[in-house]
Amino acid sequence: MSRALKVGTRGSPLALAQTEEALARLRVARPDVAFETAVIKTHGDEDYRKDLGTPLDGKQAFTKRIEDALLAGRIDFAVHSLKDLPTDLADDLVIAAIPPRGDPRDLFVANDGIQFDRLRAGTRVGTSSLRRRAQFLARWPGFQVVELHGNVGTRLRRLDAREFDAVVIAVAGLHRLNIRHEAAEPLSPDVMTPAPGQGALALEARADDKATRELLEAVDDPLSRIATQAERALSARIGGSCNVPLGALATIDGDSMTLRAVVASPDGRNVVRTVASGPTGKWPRVVDDSVADLVDRGARDLLRRVA
Repeated sequence: MSRALKVGTRGSPLALAQTEEALARLRVARPDVAFETAVIKTHGDEDYRKDLGTPLDGKQAFTKRIEDALLAGRIDFAVHSLKDLPTDLADDLVIAAIPPRGDPRDLFVANDGIQFDRLRAGTRVGTSSLRRRAQFLARWPGFQVVELHGNVGTRLRRLDAREFDAVVIAVAGLHRLNIRHEAAEPLSPDVMTPAPGQGALALEARADDKATRELLEAVDDPLSRIATQAERALSARIGGSCNVPLGALATIDGDSMTLRAVVASPDGRNVVRTVASGPTGKWPRVVDDSVADLVDRGARDLLRRVA
């Protein structure tokens, strides 16, 4: 290709770090290709909470303007956090590559040596995620969970300023920003099941742009793709969205896949969990088993009550 390929991304420090991670892989795979980064301000960067309850849901708030630029040809591909992408992509767009996934777990970061399993009464925990809030309250009913917005750096600064006793954030976000926190405690997916696609990046391209798609496919990781496909398929089947406390994590060990999933009420009083396993090559069957078990345990009725 004679011209530089233009990649679209949000302008947050984490989004730029994620884009650079993807470009570093692409430069190794295709050293003959030049890339140019285009920062696009999304609805989510302005105030995505204002969009909730409208046709622009919480996930689209972080992706729609970037996808509009891609469809209009102003950029050649986009780098997203996969967890921000809706499961129903526009017909003209495809996820051309999912590079090797980062750590998908959530992280409990606290002041004064506070540990997740040994919280004291009155502990103030900050998060903007309904999924994290619900699972935290399921483990610690009656504790105080406070809304906390902003990028990773903002959340940690507010923790350092002691506005909160602890925060829950993504492991992969800290790793990609090269932040090390001495009080960071990764949480078991059996206690805090991550969002579908958490820790993974998605390189999105136009479906009819064969040349760009083939270039991006050079950094696609098959196991990361299968695992996240399973998580997103479960989310689509159950009806998960940014407004519903739903988590899913698929892990692959050789020829075997294990899929953990959770659906909860926002207050954490009602929680439905399931774990299903099966052959990696037959991952749709594992999704089927997970969905069937969640439904049998009342997940759909729970979702109808919180929708």
